[in-house]
Amino acid sequence: MTIVALLELHLKPEFLETGPSVLEAILTKTRAFPGSLGVETVTDVNDPAHIMVIERWKSIEADSAYRAWRAGDGASNLGDILAGPPTLTWYE
Repeated sequence: MTIVALLELHLKPEFLETGPSVLEAILTKTRAFPGSLGVETVTDVNDPAHIMVIERWKSIEADSAYRAWRAGDGASNLGDILAGPPTLTWYE
């Protein structure tokens, strides 16, 4: 079953200008990960520090494999630009 993962992010104020390009570089590998059906980002029109990443996955197993990879060998510097921990929610 296809899964949609919503990753809610809040950038640190000092990363408002450079954060989106850092995020896009990170998401290049997300898009290439096996089982990814696509990734897009949207920015809150009232708060440019608030970004939602919308990921589509072939299955929960594909998403889980991706999360495990990001927690290990695929770790990124995303946390460096965030004001707090991201919020991840899955939908069917």
